[in-house]
Amino acid sequence: MTGAGPTGLTLACELARRGVAVRIIDRVPEFPTGSRGKGLSPRSQEVLDDLGVADQILASGVSHLRHRKYQGTEVIAEVDPQADQVPTPDVPYPAALMIPQWRVEQILRERLAGLGVTVERGTELNDFQQDAGGVTATVGEARIRARYLVGCDGGRSTVRKALGLPMRGETPDMQTMAVGDIHVEGLGRDAWHQWFTGDGIVMLCPLPGTDMFQIQATHELDADGAPLEPTLERFQRTFDRVAGLPGVRLHELAWRSTYRVNVRMVDRLRVDRVFLAGDAAHVHPIAGGLGMNSGIQDAYNLGWKLGLVVAGKASPALLDTYDEERLPIASWLLDITSERLAAVLDAVKEKGGGLDAVASPELTQLALRYPWSRLSRQAGRSARVQPGDRAPDAPLRDTAGAPIRLFDLFRGPRFTLLGIGEHGLPPLDGVDPAIIGSWAVGSGGLPDDGGHAANAYGADTLVLVRPDGHVGLVADPGDGRSVRDYLRSL
Repeated sequence: MTGAGPTGLTLACELARRGVAVRIIDRVPEFPTGSRGKGLSPRSQEVLDDLGVADQILASGVSHLRHRKYQGTEVIAEVDPQADQVPTPDVPYPAALMIPQWRVEQILRERLAGLGVTVERGTELNDFQQDAGGVTATVGEARIRARYLVGCDGGRSTVRKALGLPMRGETPDMQTMAVGDIHVEGLGRDAWHQWFTGDGIVMLCPLPGTDMFQIQATHELDADGAPLEPTLERFQRTFDRVAGLPGVRLHELAWRSTYRVNVRMVDRLRVDRVFLAGDAAHVHPIAGGLGMNSGIQDAYNLGWKLGLVVAGKASPALLDTYDEERLPIASWLLDITSERLAAVLDAVKEKGGGLDAVASPELTQLALRYPWSRLSRQAGRSARVQPGDRAPDAPLRDTAGAPIRLFDLFRGPRFTLLGIGEHGLPPLDGVDPAIIGSWAVGSGGLPDDGGHAANAYGADTLVLVRPDGHVGLVADPGDGRSVRDYLRSL
């Protein structure tokens, strides 16, 4: 695969832990150190929990960072937009986590290295051709033969351009933003500092695990009204003009970039044996911080399907469901981020308004579901979860009485069958145990600590959870035939 950002690394980890031979290349000679994206949604935290890196991620980030809003030197409002987002039995990671993208990538590279795969830096895909049996790629001077190719190589994707897939949409006529990582003297690291005035915008967000801030600011313009390249001096002048807070000095600009809103996506994510994921397939406003997160979700959806197909445990037709499931989500993503950006732009016109206006339950990504998918099947009476839903967490007890979670049972590359209630689990004769783990929960099985599993799923039901943590099948208790039919249909 091409591109070693969060999307490519998530996919590489997902494939490598399944024993799939994978190569991941990136054209840059050194790993990026700029913050770029800086937030992980609750759903992305669940994905990274499944990949076995939750502890490192949580230790490297911070949630519930307060937004401190100013008018000049005066603090006019302070708020925690996630104040009501606290852990519950079904949602262990309720709040977005502030963490620089480079740190997410570093943690995923370390996980990938532990699986025996190293990112090939300074290595560029020059060309590729595909046929009925695979893909032949020219990488540097070498020719590589592979079963599949995935382009995770960003908004200027070489893979997408080679496929001839246009990014349809628009580039709205609105202000660009200058972005950078910078040291700041005279400003506390206990809040995200924000100024929205008629003279411009300045936001300074402390980056966890560093002594730096990410700055987002209005561009200085040239005589023709075009944005000038961000520099330390220009950032300082903008800060002094917009904020005017005495004693605050910016220094050591470590990374800089220019951001312009684009709202674009491809109309297909797959051309035969070649796939697109993340920014290579869809770009959208940064409102809500879903860029890095949507790429992680794309990779998580595609990874288990590719893994089963390459291992010969599923038909290649399973790969059609990647486009079927993720393309509508990409379209929704463009709509919701555009809507949230408009909400912020309206809010900052009012005194005390700011980025907290972006807050919306949709941005947690916990409600993303695939009810339209051919992989979402109802084989009996309705339960509290529906096919296509995210599978909730719940506290349990193991056979020795020690506390565990449903997410502990889900962790790993297999399907998970839950028999909740007194009927337990049906026999699954003829089903490959390597692709499914089965657990009775409740009466006669793992104790349902506090009844939370039954409350989340239903008191007496059979639920098949996909490897990506979405409900594939809801069936009546004891209906092993429907489970067998579902798995065989893959």
